[in-house]
Amino acid sequence: MSKRIMIVRALASLLVVGLSAGCQKATPPTGRNPATLATSAALWLTTPDKSVLFQLQPALAWSAAAPSSGASVIEVDDKQTFQTIDGFGYCLTGGSAQLLHAMSPAARQALLRELFGTEGNHIGVSYLRVSIGASDLDAKVFSYDDLPAGQTDPTLAKFSLAPDRAALIPVLKEILAISPSLKLLGSPWSPPPWMKTNGASKGGSLKPEFYDAYARYFVKYLRGMQAEGIRLDAITVQNEPLHPGNNPSLLMLAEQQAEFVKKHLGPALRTAGLDTKIIVYDHNADRPDYPLTILKDPEASAFVDGSAFHLYAGDISALTAVHDAFPTKNVYFTEQWTGGPGTFGPDLGWHVQNLLIGATRNWSRNVLEWNLAANPLYEPHTPGGCTTCLGAITLDRDAVTRNSAYYSIAHGAKFVRPGSVRIASSGPVSLPNVAFKTPAGQTVLVVLNPASSAQALAIRHRGRVLNSQLAGGAVGTFVW
Repeated sequence: MSKRIMIVRALASLLVVGLSAGCQKATPPTGRNPATLATSAALWLTTPDKSVLFQLQPALAWSAAAPSSGASVIEVDDKQTFQTIDGFGYCLTGGSAQLLHAMSPAARQALLRELFGTEGNHIGVSYLRVSIGASDLDAKVFSYDDLPAGQTDPTLAKFSLAPDRAALIPVLKEILAISPSLKLLGSPWSPPPWMKTNGASKGGSLKPEFYDAYARYFVKYLRGMQAEGIRLDAITVQNEPLHPGNNPSLLMLAEQQAEFVKKHLGPALRTAGLDTKIIVYDHNADRPDYPLTILKDPEASAFVDGSAFHLYAGDISALTAVHDAFPTKNVYFTEQWTGGPGTFGPDLGWHVQNLLIGATRNWSRNVLEWNLAANPLYEPHTPGGCTTCLGAITLDRDAVTRNSAYYSIAHGAKFVRPGSVRIASSGPVSLPNVAFKTPAGQTVLVVLNPASSAQALAIRHRGRVLNSQLAGGAVGTFVW
């Protein structure tokens, strides 16, 4: 994972004032006739000064009045639908799992319920990314088939998930007991070093003679996790394939990835009877040519579900460019860090605007923040790994600090449940927003005011209006 220094986006923080909203349900969430208009709506709010942190506000009501003079109008149109949402969440690194596993059982269970439960103030995380082998946020580098220098194991006789059984697998089992339908994505940072041109965990490329063995490595991993009761919905072929400077890492050019997918990985999964989705690229939005190269190869594309992106470089609109070129292939957003120590208001605003709103408005089926947890010293990490990655939460044994990424994901995860569909919402660029219809028939609208001063706004839906204002830097999730 490359953690490049990102320019701080300044968003001024002010207090937020109450909003008024209303509701109409397209399908009955609790037995309501779908033609019935509800009389009130919920608003969950976060302010950049931390005076309100994802807190439910008093019930709000629709109005038949016209938008207030000078208010910016957001039109919500549930007749226009876009992509289905798979979920929102984090990267559960090996280091995150290690810190969670070290908590007392009662404290860990309470925190996991807060993260993955949906009742009360729980935030309902519905999607996690895990590393296949070590990421750079593990305490040490490892693969599932490490050997002394000079040895090889093409039959994978020494393959073992033992490194994950110390913390990751036990923590995942606890999480799945809370949220059995949680989606999991697996991503490798490096093959075993003996498969690589340089024989090292950092850099190098996959030797062509080990393409087949590496495909079977994926199969053994997926089957091994299934034997533990852990099913992965999807895998990416390689984390950040154009960044071989991380530890661990691998350089894999687009043509190499296409070759690996079409002749080795895709056939290996099919032969094994695995329906795990294959997602390509998994790197920055500045190189849409990479996934497009693979998708233009019909043999490779036949095995590919879609493409995954990060945003350390490029513009989030690249996701739409790839979608438009191959509209039957899915788009995912799989990683974005927050640099520690961070500045809460600007970090929250940038991530909500570019990821929660930006990625989903550009066809992404998910949004994942990097990473779930670190300790106060941004540990653990590998030698050469990220030394300033701020977790969504900071864990100091049982003490929990909730950081900006906790709240940016909460504003989507709790209400935009898997199976929700993005619907049309228009409005001024001064009020970035995105809307969804949930499987329960609710409408969810996320709005950010990135300005330094309050803005009047009006939300209009099916002939009704709510008039409100939102202060600078505040995020509101409206549910009706």
